[in-house]
Amino acid sequence: MRLVSLCPSLTELLHDLGAADQVVGRTKFCIHPSPWVTGIEAVGGTKNPKLERIIALAPDLVLMNEEENRAEDARLLRDAGVAVHSSMPRTAADTAQMVRSIAQAIGRDAEGERIAADIERRAARVQRDATSLATVSFAYLIWREPWMTVNDDTFISALLALAGGRNVFGELAERYPTVTLDQLRTAAPDVVLLSSEPFPFAARHIDELSAATGWAPTRFVLADGELLSWHGSRTPAGIDYAESLMTESRSRRTMPG
Repeated sequence: MRLVSLCPSLTELLHDLGAADQVVGRTKFCIHPSPWVTGIEAVGGTKNPKLERIIALAPDLVLMNEEENRAEDARLLRDAGVAVHSSMPRTAADTAQMVRSIAQAIGRDAEGERIAADIERRAARVQRDATSLATVSFAYLIWREPWMTVNDDTFISALLALAGGRNVFGELAERYPTVTLDQLRTAAPDVVLLSSEPFPFAARHIDELSAATGWAPTRFVLADGELLSWHGSRTPAGIDYAESLMTESRSRRTMPG
């Protein structure tokens, strides 16, 4: 079976499902796992895939994500007679379902069940443990100039909520809304998580935000964006990571600032 993946997390998932030797195309943003992925032909980006080249590769299935990829590209591939599997998980439960669906589509049911069941077990444990702990209010910043965050209708927010987090911008209408520093100060989250992607926040941005808000630097935490946003075989580790962030935030919430 010949497979093309147009979403980095799905490329990684195909490898972990045991279908590494069947992947014939991936995007330039598909970077895990290395060095395996570097040996697969890059067929453009997530928003601008090389459709003619993908069709020429004669894949049996193209994997796409409804958020990462464009609906018109999926339509054009289908019109060309190419089978497309498109998904958009917003929660850990959605992700387990997606893993099973993809695994079934490529004949890797047992491998898919192993990953999906692991997601469900970890999610249930983390959610259960969080019920006896204090809720942690958080803001999760994904961009600078302008400052952008996530609302509750996102995979990132869902993982953090599973571990007892409450998104202070969760009820905003847009999934990835722009916010101001005044709005951040008014929302007053216990912790501000600064993602490593798509904007690569670094320690200097903690200093910048601390000076701008008057809050202690300990209120800002650099977060691994891949663990919190790559849905698939990385999700079990992402669930545990979300729990560790909330645990760390609870330990810091009594600190001044």
